[in-house]
Amino acid sequence: MLEAFQEAVADAGVERHQIEAAWLGVCLEENNVGKTAGPLVQGLRLHDIPATRVENACATGTEALRGAVYAVASGACDFALALGVEKLKDTGYGGLPHRTRGTMTDLWQPNGSAPGAFAQLASAYRSKYALPADALKRAMAHVSVKSHENGSRNPKAHLRSRICIEDVLKAPIIASPLGLYDCCGVSDGAACAIVTTPEIARGLGKKDVITVKSLQLSVSNGEEAQFNTWDGASIRTAQVASSRAYQEAGISNPSHALDLIEVHDCFSITELVLMEDLGLSLPGRAPQDILEGRYDRDGAIPCQIDGGLKCFGHPVGASGLRMIYEIYLQLQGRAGERQLPKADLGLSQNLGGHPHQNVCAVAIVGRYGA
Repeated sequence: MLEAFQEAVADAGVERHQIEAAWLGVCLEENNVGKTAGPLVQGLRLHDIPATRVENACATGTEALRGAVYAVASGACDFALALGVEKLKDTGYGGLPHRTRGTMTDLWQPNGSAPGAFAQLASAYRSKYALPADALKRAMAHVSVKSHENGSRNPKAHLRSRICIEDVLKAPIIASPLGLYDCCGVSDGAACAIVTTPEIARGLGKKDVITVKSLQLSVSNGEEAQFNTWDGASIRTAQVASSRAYQEAGISNPSHALDLIEVHDCFSITELVLMEDLGLSLPGRAPQDILEGRYDRDGAIPCQIDGGLKCFGHPVGASGLRMIYEIYLQLQGRAGERQLPKADLGLSQNLGGHPHQNVCAVAIVGRYGA
């Protein structure tokens, strides 16, 4: 938390006492910092300001940003802080920790797992488009190889080793067809943003002002899980949230408008399906687009240029803001070795829950005036 905050304050060029409100994003509070924003204010020594803790599954980081952005946009304050954090590696679990243990367990999600749920997404997608199993598996493998290649250039990524297609195809199966390299890990981490208006930013001497063009959220209403209208091969909330986001940002053709994207690659199949749900690949076309390099570093729409969840792991409360952080650096030309030649407009997308019941957040950020 402190490292992310100090970097954000230094980058913004503001003093601690100028921050007027704060939002803390933490998902698994039972294993982390507790149910209030008190640890944020105490840990960062903020000046008795209003602070709110938010949680919205894996979209928690973007939810914190949404609170800060709305506060500034409404005129309620000039400077607002959004910070997302998660501390998962001290719990004794390799994956997401259970809330309770032993004879008093509350049977929270006793008959499901994230790999199992997203493996079903892969099976439904393959069935819908009559894809051979090896064809889908190879496209999924390319997703992971691409992200590891990108992550190898990022000093803040946890996993920086390159892998090859054969590594992915020969890896142990976790939940068929998902193998070890098709799954992201969980991790510790924090990300922070300080939000103000373009006018105030210019007053601080900022020449490359980055603005939030849209922030949209969609939550499953139960239709996917309860009725036969959903075929299991898509993420409906991603379709809804991205459509609203494009409209809010004035984007009619996202494939032409977006220079880079950061999506919720909890599993390789999730990224693959999202390319269609975000309107960037035609239905059934994503595997071919992926294999042709459309979303590679030098492709038409670079995806996970920082390495994504695949190389960062998933500190749940921080991931959404981590995505925005990478886009922010790219738009300002400050991404170092992984800098893209053109970056004016970027999209981030978070998905919390399972394919049949989830929350999806989409943010679009870009250069001021672009």
